[in-house]
Amino acid sequence: MFTHTHALQYEAKPDGPDPDFARKMQEILGGQWGEMTVATQYLLQGWNCRLPGKYKDLLLSIGTEELAHVEMIVTMIDRLLDHIPLKPDAADRTKEAAAGYGQHNPQHPIQNGAGASYMDSMGNPWSGAYVTASGNLMADFMYNATAEMQGRLQVARLYNMTDDPGVKDMLRFLLTRDHYHQQQWLHATEELKADGLEGIPVPEAFPLEEEVGDLGYTFIDASDGPEAASGRWANGPSYDGRSTYTARPIEATADAPILPPGDPRLYPTPQTDTKNLLQKAKDMLT
Repeated sequence: MFTHTHALQYEAKPDGPDPDFARKMQEILGGQWGEMTVATQYLLQGWNCRLPGKYKDLLLSIGTEELAHVEMIVTMIDRLLDHIPLKPDAADRTKEAAAGYGQHNPQHPIQNGAGASYMDSMGNPWSGAYVTASGNLMADFMYNATAEMQGRLQVARLYNMTDDPGVKDMLRFLLTRDHYHQQQWLHATEELKADGLEGIPVPEAFPLEEEVGDLGYTFIDASDGPEAASGRWANGPSYDGRSTYTARPIEATADAPILPPGDPRLYPTPQTDTKNLLQKAKDMLT
């Protein structure tokens, strides 16, 4: 069950209109790493979670907070679109409308009536394909940390693209919450390990004896860069604590593939003899 409070979690009020920056802000609303993605992602992970308790509650709580951020960004975009110029010559008539007619998003006035939409800064529609909910909490929490890092990176870039004090104030709030959420998801991955629920590699329950040789602990050097194997990923104890890393050059272990002629009904090059193919099919049925 959801309820809504009209008051915003944090103020979203620019000092003046700016349709160009409204377009830029669409990225953190409806882009791949925007608030629509993280809000629906965390909620979907939470609704799908089959483990009652703190992890499910965490997902649902943070997903709901992210919905509050969606409303804040929509509100900011709407206010940035006040007095949006409808014609090129109108952009110079008033100080309020002088913010870059040529850079505004025409969908804002045409499709949305000077309002925000679930699209990115280039007008591409937001997609549920951006959302990941695998059912494995370790995999999902790791991905959630990445989402917060990418999101904070984009907000930080936007912060340097405006001089509007009101906009910058709201962006500082989003940067601060993304800072916390990065830490939150990384702590959650560690707690999964401490609780004995999940570990590395994901999925931890898959039997390691099914893996091929020692390749789970081997850095394969497939580049002529001299430093590729000099990092921690190629030397010392493994991250999962089960072995020691080694490094070796890439090598071929299988023969070069030679494919048979293709099905003539698909018109490949080369084609097989249709008669022989039909005869083989008949022979298989008899």
